[in-house]
Amino acid sequence: MKRSIASRVREYFDTNRENVFQLKPYLLKDGKKHPVAIICPGGGYRRICGFIEGHPYAKKLNAMGYHAIVVYYRVNVLARYPAPQDDLARAVRVVHAHAEQWNLDMTGYSVWGSSAGGHLAASFGTENMGYLHYDLPKPGALILTYPVVTMGEKAHEGSRNFLLGTNPSEEEIAFASIEQQVTENYPPTFLWWGDSDTCVDPDNSRMLRSALEEKNIPCQCVEYAGVEHGTGIGKGLPCEGWFEKAVAFWEKQR
Repeated sequence: MKRSIASRVREYFDTNRENVFQLKPYLLKDGKKHPVAIICPGGGYRRICGFIEGHPYAKKLNAMGYHAIVVYYRVNVLARYPAPQDDLARAVRVVHAHAEQWNLDMTGYSVWGSSAGGHLAASFGTENMGYLHYDLPKPGALILTYPVVTMGEKAHEGSRNFLLGTNPSEEEIAFASIEQQVTENYPPTFLWWGDSDTCVDPDNSRMLRSALEEKNIPCQCVEYAGVEHGTGIGKGLPCEGWFEKAVAFWEKQR
């Protein structure tokens, strides 16, 4: 039975209006184990843009032979740290707990994030906000798409305000600035951004690239000329193909 257009639109534009922790699994139905990607869409810690950086990523990963889990984490008035980080950690625990039931190969699982979801995914690699803090297995790779990185001078103001409040201390800013929290335990990272991004300053990604290189973290960093923010998969744009590069990078880390 064909689904109605309204049903498909609701699925595609799901923005978690209830603003509660939710997982949306996209599982292959062949009865075989496959690697899994855990996806954090963006939205400035104000909303969840699953229609751009959740559903399309998951469906493309399915087509490439991977399971995918989209995380709907708490945002807006409920986004104050550590709520989103707690939700991502909870998601990783749930996914590991269902590995057998869902036929998930958890070896070298990946965590994906775009924009503010990129900050959330990137924070999962840190010692103070991430997998070590929550006593969880280290991901094989982080895949970061035009991420919010810093909470300092070049911060995306909306993301910082929702996560830390409108008047965070210098200590809070440093604590939540990913470029200041990269250690030798940080996971391998695929990172890309556009040089024409007027929403999240491209220097966010450049600062993270420098931090990764300084700590000798395996990374692949790509800056695309003429690409703006929120492009998602980027079909028909200069960044088209980043998705396949990211998956290839992930596979090398597994």
